Amino acid sequence: MTVNKWTAAEVARKVIDNEELFILDVRNHDAFEDWKIEGHKFEYLNIPYFELLDGVEEILPKLPPDKEVLVVCAKEGSSVMVAEMLSEAGREVAYLEGGMKSWSSYLEPIKVSDLENGGELYQFVRLGKGCLSYMVISEGEAAIIDAVRFTDVFTNFAKEKGVEIKHVFDTHLHADHISGGRHIAANTGATYYLPPKDATEVVFDYTPLTEGLNVKIGASQIDVNALYSPGHTIGSTSFVIDNQFLLTGDILFIDSIGRPDLAGLAEDWVGDLRETLYSRYRELAEDLVVLPAHFMIIDELNEDGTVARRLGDLFKENHGLNIEDEAEFRRTVTDNLPPQPNAYEQIRQVNMGKITPNNDEQTEMEIGPNRCAVR
Repeated sequence: MTVNKWTAAEVARKVIDNEELFILDVRNHDAFEDWKIEGHKFEYLNIPYFELLDGVEEILPKLPPDKEVLVVCAKEGSSVMVAEMLSEAGREVAYLEGGMKSWSSYLEPIKVSDLENGGELYQFVRLGKGCLSYMVISEGEAAIIDAVRFTDVFTNFAKEKGVEIKHVFDTHLHADHISGGRHIAANTGATYYLPPKDATEVVFDYTPLTEGLNVKIGASQIDVNALYSPGHTIGSTSFVIDNQFLLTGDILFIDSIGRPDLAGLAEDWVGDLRETLYSRYRELAEDLVVLPAHFMIIDELNEDGTVARRLGDLFKENHGLNIEDEAEFRRTVTDNLPPQPNAYEQIRQVNMGKITPNNDEQTEMEIGPNRCAVR
């Protein structure tokens, strides 16, 4: 039988299109339990590679004969060997090119909406890491918000659309992924914005992102309005785009809220977090569509693959927005936190410009699921 090779892009389409897939994950059990490829209709079998060295005969009855089977490992090599063994046993299988390393890196651009006067808003979904980046396009110009480190994805997309990147924003100093924002700005001549309260230790030049800042994108005059919204970090800033969309950074997610502890100041920042979620956001129009910088679980994806929800709906349904007792809220976001992101302290140092790891080192820093949220 033939062994097929699938790219992360092909797997991403199966996630977004809500297709069935059976995954044989040959990583160790702890790695699989911590982080895997998620899909609404995916099924899984986790058998560590070392248990298959003597053959795959025992697992053949566990593999469905009527579904596509994808073998996955950390970097590709082990999955290729297992796929070849299954092929020799008469099964048609595929392996994931680049393994979970490639899955962590892949970005899928999805159109969120048309904007007034011909503009467009795109969400770049990093399914393997839960990161969400954005590009606003209007009249030949573009602005990017919360870009991840794969800068070519954004610059190539801008070229395809025939637009010039004029503005690049980070809603805050990220701790769970390495930002590509200032590098995109340096390569394109765009202006790079960062909240000054998050930038006290950065070693590069930037333009302060402050409350009330109004940046126009293109001739259609799409407003990108900045709204100070501390809590995840002391400088966290949200955006209201075209009076339709609220980009919340890592303050508010679809199914959770931001965590306040990634700079070691949870007790100090929990009050800011509550003020943002229960006061500042409550003053906004409930018809605004929330577009966060991350998601945690596959259930947060809409049918078209976007991660977006009306603010008024989140006020009703998001548990983190419905904890009336302040003491209980404090306990929720300080005492019951999930594990912190992998290498988050080093990632902060990278995003400050203090260290410059190579590409392989950056990949290792980012490996693993999104851990920016409290559920």
